[in-house]
Amino acid sequence: MATIDRQTPTLALAHALAAAGRGLPVFPLSATKLPALRSPHRGKQPPTHCRGECGLPGHGVHDATTDPAAVRALFAAAPRATGYGIACGRAPHRLIGIDLDVDPAYGSDAAGALRQLALQHLFTIPPTVTVLTPSGGRHLWLTGPADATVPNSAGRLAPGIDIRGSGGYLVGPGSVTAHGRYRLAPGTAHLTPAPCPRALLRLLTPPPGRAPRTGTGTSSASGTGPGAQATAARRGEGLIQFVLAAHEGQRNTRLFWAACRAYEHGFGDALADGLTAAAVRTGLPEHEARAAIASAARLTAGRGDEHDSAA
Repeated sequence: MATIDRQTPTLALAHALAAAGRGLPVFPLSATKLPALRSPHRGKQPPTHCRGECGLPGHGVHDATTDPAAVRALFAAAPRATGYGIACGRAPHRLIGIDLDVDPAYGSDAAGALRQLALQHLFTIPPTVTVLTPSGGRHLWLTGPADATVPNSAGRLAPGIDIRGSGGYLVGPGSVTAHGRYRLAPGTAHLTPAPCPRALLRLLTPPPGRAPRTGTGTSSASGTGPGAQATAARRGEGLIQFVLAAHEGQRNTRLFWAACRAYEHGFGDALADGLTAAAVRTGLPEHEARAAIASAARLTAGRGDEHDSAA
């Protein structure tokens, strides 16, 4: 686990400025990987769906900028920031993040699942920027074309593979979190993000005229009939047991994954309290549990809100 000391915010700013100099829009993150600046609309009723139009900082990924003066101003307003986020889907790179997890809870290795997809759909992941995460996973950086919008997803491509696209963000290398430091994989520091293979891009983008799958009732489990309700109940109980089985270091990841599955199948709101209670029983603070579930709701709805879970 990396040490967080007085120099950490200074180093985080330096890394963020270096990334901005390469055309990557950045903003400050806290040790929890969430945006370090609180929303200026926090607590307002009804909720304000502002993405920075008000001109104030505190809109998470929507604060991201490549302007050095603006980056310095954001970090000055967030003196406890220990890292930085990189906005995906933004010009000029239009970054796509492929997050490969190694959590054994998924029942398979995410890197192996990606290799299987590559064999099945006839594509090769080119050499590209790769970031090693504190948990032992890795982030592959790819670029997308201007005419493609890649939505965020968690586990949709394959178990343990999360995608960060438009409205999402990646934790930048050099960032320090409560679980450790993000660092560039050896041999990739000199690379630039490689173009996403076309076959993989087709898997990541919804077909023309079809919206990305959300948790608003598109699946068979989200209906109102008895059969659909029974299916939702069975799946909900399974997801709760999945969260209850979490060990320290897995709790947030398992909760977020389970909440994403619940919202994708249309019963996230109904299961939110049960998931929260399960997470609290594993030792996760209630406010962290509810924040993770709210992030899952926003992510699966494709809105890319400022508190979307980072990769």
